[in-house]
Amino acid sequence: MKSKFTILGCGSSLGSPWITNYRGNLKQSPKNLRTRCCAHIQKGNLSVCIDTSPDIKYQFLKNKIKNLDSIIYTHEHADQTAGIFEMRPFYWKNKSKIPIYGSRRTITALKKSYRFCFFEEQGYKPIMRANIIDKSFSIRKNNTKLIIKPFQVTHGLIKSTGYVIDKIAYISDCNNISLKNIDHLKNLNYLVLDCLKIDKHPSHFNLEEALNLINITKPKKAILTNLHTDLDYFELKKILPKNIIPAYDGLSFSS
Repeated sequence: MKSKFTILGCGSSLGSPWITNYRGNLKQSPKNLRTRCCAHIQKGNLSVCIDTSPDIKYQFLKNKIKNLDSIIYTHEHADQTAGIFEMRPFYWKNKSKIPIYGSRRTITALKKSYRFCFFEEQGYKPIMRANIIDKSFSIRKNNTKLIIKPFQVTHGLIKSTGYVIDKIAYISDCNNISLKNIDHLKNLNYLVLDCLKIDKHPSHFNLEEALNLINITKPKKAILTNLHTDLDYFELKKILPKNIIPAYDGLSFSS
């Protein structure tokens, strides 16, 4: 059974345009309207989200996602986590705590920043059950199973988690990957990769660095995400090889 992978959001930490209506080099087009990074995997009746961006409610409604079974987190930054409380209706719908998965660092930070999601406070029930992961794990529903391989990448001063799921790798926030972990990126159907800007950045790959990694790992197709306001969708399309495309919100594919 194939997995359907959807890029719910592909924008950088402020999305595009910004709240001030600043859009940098971006042309007026739906392809350049970018919410914050987030993704969704549907395999049979199993529904899994990667991160809960501040835009998660809009992203779910736009993509007609009506069910959720689990959440996987890449790291603790607000642009990947601030929509966590929007998941509360799935706790009511499922009548059970939502399982979430992440590194020890990420889970510890989530419990500190969003304590009310994990511990009963002021009469509100906790809505999530945290699972710390440091090796391959699976998420199951009935007869459907996703096998997920996490690996650590450098994201500025912290470690973020990349994931390989059904020959799809998702690395939304990264400026360096060790040689050991690059091995996880061999023989992929799709590589979804951080590509923030044209210029170098201390915590994200720029365009040159992202293309270099793609050239090393040689996925069948690569998709650039976490795009800032200097990376216009149409200008990127002109210069990228045919097997590499810029992401846009709502882009989906199967593997």
